[in-house]
Amino acid sequence: MKKKMKLKEMVVLGAGVETPTMSGGERSEPERRGGGSTPASPPVAADPEVSSRRIRRKFSAAYKRRILQETDKCQSGELGAFLRREGLYYSNLTKWRKQRESGELSSLQPRKRGKKPNPDKPLIQENEKLRRENMRLEKRLHQAETIIDVQKKLCDLLGLTVPPIEQIENDE
Repeated sequence: MKKKMKLKEMVVLGAGVETPTMSGGERSEPERRGGGSTPASPPVAADPEVSSRRIRRKFSAAYKRRILQETDKCQSGELGAFLRREGLYYSNLTKWRKQRESGELSSLQPRKRGKKPNPDKPLIQENEKLRRENMRLEKRLHQAETIIDVQKKLCDLLGLTVPPIEQIENDE
């Protein structure tokens, strides 16, 4: 094909490479004809990109119950087609059936992942609050005792008499 082209149809590129020029109606590759009619709209292809993170699927309790009810109604040979249609594995069914049989209604609810909350946390927080308050009050008591001792020594130096302080029997 190149040999039959005229020189004026050849375009010379920078390094001395010649390429044919195209007119408006020409295509760079031959038109493919594959018998039959073409569909009205091209088929939608799946996204070839794979995400870097795996998406964790979560199933609601209502969905689990519905799937279990429908699988119980399936005849022999229909279960595989049903699972493929729903995008589930047989292991999902076995796990959900065990949960249903053991009566764990809460297990059919989605669980929060991660560290479980501590049920004693309010008590621990209250204990810490009381411990801090106790330390603060002990510090104030020590300051008050120091001030009283200084006042007693000052009274002794000045020769003043101080009435005795009555102590409560429980006080140390």
